[in-house]
Amino acid sequence: MRNRVLIVDDELFFLEAIDEILSENGYETIRATDGAEALEHAADPSVAVVVLDVRLPDMDGISVLAKIREDRPELPVIMLSASTDQEVVLEALRLGASDYLAKPLHDEELVLAVGRGIDGHEASSGRRRLQARIDRLVENMERLSQLVRWAAPAERADVLRRGIVDAAATVFEAGRVSLMLADEDREWLAVVACRGVDIARETLTPRKVGEGASGRCFADGGVLCVGDVARDARFAGRGVGNYQGSAFAVVPLVCLGEPVGVLCLTDARDEQGFASDEANVLRLLGMQVSEFLAADPEVERILEAANTLEAEGVSGSLSRGSLRSDPDAELARAICEAVAAEVEPGRVLRKALSSVSRALGAAPVALYLYGADGVVLQREAEIEGSATGDRSTLPSDRGLTGTVCQTGGLVAAEAPAADARFDPRVDTAADGSARGLLCVPVKLRDKVVGVLRVFFEDGARPSPRTAEVLAAAISAAVRNVLLYRSLLQSIEELATARREARGDGPPLR
Repeated sequence: MRNRVLIVDDELFFLEAIDEILSENGYETIRATDGAEALEHAADPSVAVVVLDVRLPDMDGISVLAKIREDRPELPVIMLSASTDQEVVLEALRLGASDYLAKPLHDEELVLAVGRGIDGHEASSGRRRLQARIDRLVENMERLSQLVRWAAPAERADVLRRGIVDAAATVFEAGRVSLMLADEDREWLAVVACRGVDIARETLTPRKVGEGASGRCFADGGVLCVGDVARDARFAGRGVGNYQGSAFAVVPLVCLGEPVGVLCLTDARDEQGFASDEANVLRLLGMQVSEFLAADPEVERILEAANTLEAEGVSGSLSRGSLRSDPDAELARAICEAVAAEVEPGRVLRKALSSVSRALGAAPVALYLYGADGVVLQREAEIEGSATGDRSTLPSDRGLTGTVCQTGGLVAAEAPAADARFDPRVDTAADGSARGLLCVPVKLRDKVVGVLRVFFEDGARPSPRTAEVLAAAISAAVRNVLLYRSLLQSIEELATARREARGDGPPLR
């Protein structure tokens, strides 16, 4: 049982009265009559709030509070005091007590104070859990990058797949994890790596796309979090008794815009490990894993078998089969590897742009995203050239750059000044000199959210096919960055909720 209230008072009258009030309001309680017993119970992780009298027979409440704050600094402690204990109360508040109540107690005041404490504890716990997930994700993606880099070429695919399931199991503390990839026709999903499964991987039955949890997740493209399979109408009766826990999650894997597989996680050690509020962390895990999978031979075959890509804003089409061994494929892989090796937004973008600059021999290379006004493009990251950098802001309605923003097409121009849409105040780098220009849209859910600009030296010929590959790879990198930022914002919101929960109590009297 979670969120229990520890009541500490040596006076039986108050102990029973508080217990009765809280029990009637749905709280489960634990009683303690002295400091030693209180400290023993306070170590129980199910205790979410402590109601602590300042005067106890074996030690004073201040000493108990100090020890609780040392062992569990996030645990809210509500002090009980008589009207003559004001100095003691002030000392308790200085030590971090979340609230205080004066004896004799009022029922509503007690219930409200405990409710605020529970809310603050839940917000704090959620914040710490989310931050721990992200920290483990960063650490394990860095480790996976090293393992793949050090592996012999013949073993790289197996090392990658095993590393993916191991990383997922560690990040989400899951007892069972399986990596499933689609066939070339994307009709079936087969397990290519697993952890925590007692039978041989080769004997596991493939799953038809559209059926079951994994098949539905692949077809729908959204993260699937199921808190209790027995109570979910979509999966009732399936998997019950086969796993240690009733919760599971399935994460879609999308590489260069194409669905290639799913990652399945079950048997979480933490009962909240697959709660719906973990969906964004699961999505970030899926994005990171997908970047690694760009180098998997089986994924390459899936991409080759995909339908022909239509380049937006250019004539002709681009076959994925033509990408396997040419420089454009190497460019996409380089960006994916750069993104897979990092999670922190600044490093992700800089590594991705560095890969573009090296692969194309071009600079400056700059990424722009729409600002808060939704009109002006703000520079998010840049690799400067030897002579100049790019502009800090750009209008989104002028020049070739504005055309990309407005139409979602792309520009690949060896001599952009010859184009009637060219605007020298927009379509040049900071020094104002016209250069070969590659400008591609950055898209999220088919909506343009920014552009990537690449300037070439004289004589270089940027190609539309390169632009199409670049747009897909950079858009994937930006998705990772924006999701990571939203997770950090969620952590801050949880912290704010905790502060508000602790700070909106009744004024001191």
